[in-house]
Order: sequence, then structure tokens, then C-alpha cells
Amino acid sequence: MNKNNYCIIMAGGVGSRFWPVSRQNHPKQFLDILGMGKSFIRHTYERFLDIIPAENFYVVTNKKYTELVKQHIPELKNEQILSEPLGRNTAPCIAYAAYKVNKLNPDAKMVVAPSDHLVLNESKFREVISEGFDFLDDNNTLLTIGIKPNRPDTGYGYIQIDTTVQIDNFNKVKTFTEKPTLEVAKMFVESGEFFWNSGIFIWKSDEIIKQFINHLPEVDRLFASINDSYNTEEEENAIRQIYPECRNISIDYGIMEKADNVYVRCSEFGWSDIGTWVSIYQHSAKDVNGNAILGDVLTYDTEGCIINMPNGKVAVVQGMKDFIIVDSDNALLICPKNDEQNIRMFVEEVKMKKGPDFI
Repeated sequence: MNKNNYCIIMAGGVGSRFWPVSRQNHPKQFLDILGMGKSFIRHTYERFLDIIPAENFYVVTNKKYTELVKQHIPELKNEQILSEPLGRNTAPCIAYAAYKVNKLNPDAKMVVAPSDHLVLNESKFREVISEGFDFLDDNNTLLTIGIKPNRPDTGYGYIQIDTTVQIDNFNKVKTFTEKPTLEVAKMFVESGEFFWNSGIFIWKSDEIIKQFINHLPEVDRLFASINDSYNTEEEENAIRQIYPECRNISIDYGIMEKADNVYVRCSEFGWSDIGTWVSIYQHSAKDVNGNAILGDVLTYDTEGCIINMPNGKVAVVQGMKDFIIVDSDNALLICPKNDEQNIRMFVEEVKMKKGPDFI
């Protein structure tokens, strides 16, 4: 394995769209919502093990999830868990990892991946990531992974490729588009030039730092100001001091949409970001009536539902069609699948009217 290759797993999100199973103290990445026997973050870690040296893994997470990371990936040493004192989106998270890794190894190449995605064809996935690392040997670029769309999905961002600029299997990126309307998504898919944005990136640590200098100088100045503290006993305190000043911004908005050296490797490996209960439904086994059930459930005259029950509880469901029914601890959600975009609003309402114990 190449000792210059590093994996950065981003694991700081709260997963509010999976309420009430995903909670602030135990969010989605630490759950086995699909019933596969392992949490999302554990699957993510194991997915990279064959191509990344064990000592070159880093997980960036909120400080309150540090112990959860240790539970799910006990192989990590304390210094491989980068604890953020508060959430500031993906750009500061990546800046932190890039500066820390670059201080250790100026020749480092980094793959940055979310902790909560589904990949069905993991061998193909590793092949694509390895190609990306090799591509950086001769090309000083920012690389992202695009997924060939199989439907006009409005829940994903899209990457448009420049068909006139291609190096091997890598195309220069022409545009990024955030979640489009259904009509626009249909046009994107029909054109053959647009791919889903997976949110997986590969780059050299010194190149992404250069891009922070160019496009997010206010973020770069903060992390550069504590350069002497990385990988020392002073790191945690230094990070705690600068994070409140960090701008809350994603790496897509802050850098990827502005840089002029962004390329994409387009592929298919059974990917989904599993961002909603409906996406869980799409990837789950279903009974003869199209119900995706996890737990001890009896259904009557019920079809097209996703039903998730905790261990030790029996549920009887009658007369429901195309509903999300999720029970967890002290909260129960019953919501039409078509209205799942309201779940975040429900969570805020519950927090405001019933208190934080329920979220």
C-alpha cells in the first residue's frame, strides 16, 4: 500500500432527516438503519482498508461523538480522531484534516468521504479510488467522483462534464448544480453530460491548501495560524480557539465551484447517500405488498410503507399506504412518504414545543 495515501472520513452530521431513530446524541452514521449488521461509519472504514494504510485513517467528527467513533472503529488511535468543538460544515472540517496531514507528510494524497453512504460494489469502488490516486501522480487537480444517474433524482447535486477535455477516464468539470427541479433533472439525465455529485473527493494535501488560500482565505488564515500546533499536545486547545471564528460553508460552495482545475471520475458502483427514509425504502428488501420492514411487525391491508420498530416491541399496522412509520425510544413518526421533506421541520417543532429530550 502507498504510504502517501490517506483517508479522511467526515462524521460530524446529526442526521435529522432520520429522526426519530437518528438523534443528536446518536446520529445516523453510528446506526445500522439498513439492518446490515454494521453501522454506516464502520462500513465506510472497512471499505477503504484494502487501499489505505491503517495508520493513515482520520475521522473528523463533533467532539460529542468522539467516544462513539472509538466504539465503532476501535482500531483508531486517539490522534486519528479529529474532534471539532462545534459544527462548521465541510470546508473547515477538510481544512483541519488537510493541515494536520500535510504537516505529517507534505506528499500526502487524501480521499475525503462522508461516513454515511451506501456502496454495493465495493471492489469497483476501490478500483475507482485507486485510479484517482494514480491520476494525481501526473495531474495537479482537485478530483471528485461522479455517479452515472439511473433516474432524474431531485435530491442530489449534479456535475456537468466537459466532453471536450478528457484525460484517460477523467473529465474536466464544467458546472456544478445543486438539487434541481424534476424537469431540469430530466433534462440533465437525457443529455448524458450530467452525473450525481457523490461528495467524495481526492486531492493532494498541498493542492487543497493552495485552493483554500485562493478561495477561502479567511478560513485558511485560521488553520494556518496554528500550524505549529498540529500533531502536538497543543492541537486540541488551538482548534478550540479558532473554530468559533470559522465560516460555516461547504467545500462545494467554497472551493469546488470556484477552482479551475476540477476533474471528475464518473462511474457506477451501487452508490447512494442514503439521505432520507425514502432512500432507505428504495434499498431495502420488501414483502409481497412492497413494505420495507425492520423489526417485529404484522401488517394488514398495508402497502408501500417503510416501517422501523425497535427491538422488543411488536407493531400491528392496518390500512396504511405509502407511509413512513418509525418508532424509537420516546418518539414516534407517522408521515406520508411524499411529505418526508417536512421531517426536519417536525424536528425543529418538537425541539421548540416539547424540548431537546425528544430529538
